[in-house]
Amino acid sequence: MSSTQKTSVRFAPSPNGYLHLGHAFSAFFAYDKAGQAGSDFILRIEDIDTNRCNKTLEQQIYKDLEWIGIKWETPVRRQSDHWDDYRTALNKLDRLNLLYPCFCTRKDIKEEVDRSLSAPHGPEGIIYPGLCKNLSKETRAKKIEAGLPYTLRLDLEKALKHINKPLYWFDEEKGKQEAHPHEIGDAVLMRKDIPTSYHLSVVVDDHLQGITHVTRGEDLFYATHMHRVLQELLGYEPPLYHHHRLITDKNGKRFAKRNQSLSIKTLRENGYTPDDVKRMIESSPTSIL
Repeated sequence: MSSTQKTSVRFAPSPNGYLHLGHAFSAFFAYDKAGQAGSDFILRIEDIDTNRCNKTLEQQIYKDLEWIGIKWETPVRRQSDHWDDYRTALNKLDRLNLLYPCFCTRKDIKEEVDRSLSAPHGPEGIIYPGLCKNLSKETRAKKIEAGLPYTLRLDLEKALKHINKPLYWFDEEKGKQEAHPHEIGDAVLMRKDIPTSYHLSVVVDDHLQGITHVTRGEDLFYATHMHRVLQELLGYEPPLYHHHRLITDKNGKRFAKRNQSLSIKTLRENGYTPDDVKRMIESSPTSIL
């Protein structure tokens, strides 16, 4: 980050359910970080999953954040309005010959893993075993011509050879970190039904929005290994990171959108105040990953 660059911090929820106390903690964490630095607080709506996200839940996000006292810069970037930005990034990676189509279903991958006693696993679960990685150009072309749905995956081995140097980032919680993207493997960068993926869209968005400080839960720490690879390939300067702790309910479970009883909306409708929400967050235990 340049010493003259204005700092920007973002909070990027997905409108696929109501915000809960865990979201509120993350939003306050980013908001406080922005306030301490005198920087812009950016709200981004991550709605690439068009099957689960909707405008009603998006509007609820605005209401909930406003109610707990958070203000943000406008206009708000909605990912579904910017498919072309992600296609541009994909095209650049494709010109570097770093992408390949993957026709596997989840069932195909599971069956392959079940057959293999040495199937690789990483901190986020199964690492793609490479079933489609070495298909010939002719086979790929025939499958595409036949209309088989496919994702686009990053050929990580080729990508790292292209970069040809170690990659690092700085995490304000854990210090200097070296990227080990093999723990993620050949990540999906374009889904079968969506022209992008979480890994690609978040890297592109952070760059285009000039985000200098990424604050997010420690459950996304390992995603940063892959994000550093994409940043390097696309020519983006990496931001600073702070992967904060996760809070849990009284039973030690991480908050989830399916638990509506502790959504911000429900708490407000049941007479709680923003100060009550803050006290609940402060008294919540920390998740152990």
